[in-house]
Amino acid sequence: MSSELSWQPLSEVAEDARPVVQAFREAGGLHYGSLAPEPSRTNFARACRLNGLNDIVGVAHRDIMVPVTDGEIRVRLYEPDEAEGAGGNGPLVVFLHGGGWVIGSIDTHDGICRLLARQSGCIVASVEYRLAPEHQWPVPLRDCEQALGYLVANAAALSIDASRVVLAGDSAGGSMATIIGNAPAAGAYEVVGQVLLYPVTDLTASRPSYGRFQGGLPLVAESMQWFCDLYVPAGTPLDQPTLSPLLYAEGRRQPPMFIATVGLDPLCDEGIEYAAMAARAGGLLEHHHLPRHMHGIFTAAGRISTAQNLLELAGLFIRRLSRHS
Repeated sequence: MSSELSWQPLSEVAEDARPVVQAFREAGGLHYGSLAPEPSRTNFARACRLNGLNDIVGVAHRDIMVPVTDGEIRVRLYEPDEAEGAGGNGPLVVFLHGGGWVIGSIDTHDGICRLLARQSGCIVASVEYRLAPEHQWPVPLRDCEQALGYLVANAAALSIDASRVVLAGDSAGGSMATIIGNAPAAGAYEVVGQVLLYPVTDLTASRPSYGRFQGGLPLVAESMQWFCDLYVPAGTPLDQPTLSPLLYAEGRRQPPMFIATVGLDPLCDEGIEYAAMAARAGGLLEHHHLPRHMHGIFTAAGRISTAQNLLELAGLFIRRLSRHS
């Protein structure tokens, strides 16, 4: 475990995030990877209940079960009060939750999806893919792909419009969202946008920001190594498109992208570079960088006002896409 001497001074943390970081440190400062998967899942769920968005109104939901290879998974459909008919006039937003492919659920990200649905005026489908290490790569990614395929194929029966899709997610979910968004099923639907919240884009962990954060925050370099080891089978090359999309992004025109990056995050540099590549390729880009915030602010948006503000901007980005797509 890293020494407190390597912890980022609290004075360098954004003011609205400082109480959350201070409480985390006072509780022991155990970053992800300090405990086994099951207690990590329990602790993460507790933190999301305590710090997340719990008072978003104006959005109804229903859960459906979706068949996938060797099983079935839950998908939660959120419909804002303002949506009309089969999903209104907007695209279907497919949200993939974060948690390093090891922790997290549709419940931990419930408030995020409610806010995105309300702000965008679109139906949001949140996918509860199966988690590692019980289900290692590529199972979580395939679950998300198959869930999207099911929603598209059964759109009429579900009273949704899935002809246009926005892929969205945070962290590991953002990774899978952009992977799927750049390789959609031919002819089945159109990907009209992506919303990426501090996404994982390079599992080779080769960017300098991995060396800057060793302790005192929920996600540090050691955490990412732990997540990667549990998610990816031993011996699997990490430099392939379905694990490290950054390595294949140069020159590739991407679907319109809203991306948020944070400075106190080992994923900082790869997210910024991913956004820069999308811009150089000529795609529509809205990039927000918060230099003094840490990874995990969106599941703590009930306590961190900047995170809620950014989620509202993401919802408005989707709303604008629905007008022009």
